[in-house]
Amino acid sequence: MRTLNVDLADRAYPIYIGQNVLSNTSCFKQHIAGKQVAIVTNTTVAPLYLQTVKSTLVDYKVTEIILPDGESFKNWETLQLIFDALLTEKNDRRTTIIALGGGVIGDMAGFAAASYQRGINFIQVPTTLLSQVDSSVGGKTGINHPLGKNMIGAFYQPQAVVIDSTTLNTLPQREISAGLAEVIKYGLICDYSFLEWLEQHIEDLLALNTEALVYAIERSCAAKAAVVAADERETGLRATLNLGHTFGHAIEAEQGYGNWLHGEAVAAGTVMALQMSYLLGWLTQEQRNRGIRLLQAAKLPVIPPQGMCPADFLKHMSVDKKVLDGQLRLVLLEDLGKACVTAGYPLTVLEQVLATDYLALIETI
Repeated sequence: MRTLNVDLADRAYPIYIGQNVLSNTSCFKQHIAGKQVAIVTNTTVAPLYLQTVKSTLVDYKVTEIILPDGESFKNWETLQLIFDALLTEKNDRRTTIIALGGGVIGDMAGFAAASYQRGINFIQVPTTLLSQVDSSVGGKTGINHPLGKNMIGAFYQPQAVVIDSTTLNTLPQREISAGLAEVIKYGLICDYSFLEWLEQHIEDLLALNTEALVYAIERSCAAKAAVVAADERETGLRATLNLGHTFGHAIEAEQGYGNWLHGEAVAAGTVMALQMSYLLGWLTQEQRNRGIRLLQAAKLPVIPPQGMCPADFLKHMSVDKKVLDGQLRLVLLEDLGKACVTAGYPLTVLEQVLATDYLALIETI
């Protein structure tokens, strides 16, 4: 087992990464203060891992909260089910919530922890690649609103993150690829040598090679932890973690949450960010194409939905969390491995990006 730390002074916490760590009692017990634990999971994950986690918690009163699975359930109604169960089972403010599942579960359980009795402890136990390398680290919690993704929530850090790479063995290939979109993101925004490593090992990751997976998870978490430690509440640097997300969130909202997986929408959005960086003269054509080819190699969609027009994108992008004082800030690449957040781009370039025929573009690569 490998251990990383998210350095946030008195709110610092460890990230445990390894095989079969769901059965490692010490990863959990040292981060549980009271005698009550509530495991929040979903109908897909519960049959696979709920009993394994419960077996490490025999000294505690455990409340099981099993939610419906899917991004479409990341809303107030489902969040209320968590509060209903906590109150019905008389969970007190020393209760620790364990978020057992992917990003939807982690975000909702974390938001419930931030809100219940004005804040209780929680532990992230991500079971998808995307949640292991991204959403479980950094304390972003929340739910979706019909007008925008993750628009309601809180910054609330966990006590620990427990990452068991063996949970990836039960994921569909589509989910593995979706997670790789976020892994590739780290190489593009801040770690060029990791980007080169990914170009050489993407097939190993798709094949669930254990050594490659653990390395990619650790490298991704280390990058995320460093950014979060420097900018916990996303006032500057942390926003670079949203490469492709502004375009991607628009795709998710327009297509209906869950029809495109988050990582799939981010991948198509990243292509749009690469194209905009190229049109601004920041990336060469070959650099743009390298990024697109890597996303293709990870079996990710690189063409936005054909039915979406520029107006569809702008409608959703106008309520993006990076809009400040009416200006839409975008995460773009000044170079491979170097991202920036900017509102200083000509509107005509954004319009050109939204009007690009990506099907024709991809055929030239």
